[in-house]
Amino acid sequence: MNGAMLDLAVDYPLLNMFWTMMLCFFWVLWFMLLFRVIGDIFRDDEMNGWGKAGWTIFVILLPYLGVLVYLIARGRGMGERELKRAQQHEKAFRSYVQESAGARSAADELSRLAELKNRGDITAAEYEQAKAKVLTS
Repeated sequence: MNGAMLDLAVDYPLLNMFWTMMLCFFWVLWFMLLFRVIGDIFRDDEMNGWGKAGWTIFVILLPYLGVLVYLIARGRGMGERELKRAQQHEKAFRSYVQESAGARSAADELSRLAELKNRGDITAAEYEQAKAKVLTS
């Protein structure tokens, strides 16, 4: 068995291994591009159902030609839609973080103010002013 493995290694030169790796790389790259195009077709809100169906059929039946034509015809919009989607996600994430970090209840604020007053960090007048501000908001 060990001799058979050695013969296999000798019969498959380094350059052939390089070309096999390149083919695998391009095969994976092709599928990534194909899935990216199909994903863009279904995520496009401006395209109607018939347009989505037509592009999908074209990309599935003639994949190389379909993807090439899609990238030529709608490639610029593909990047713009992706940028718009990323900006919307960023905006939603920022609003979520601000909402989560800044959302304190009035009871929490009042207890914090009472603690500041008890420690002597604020005067009674400042405490009453801040308390009124918390209760009105």
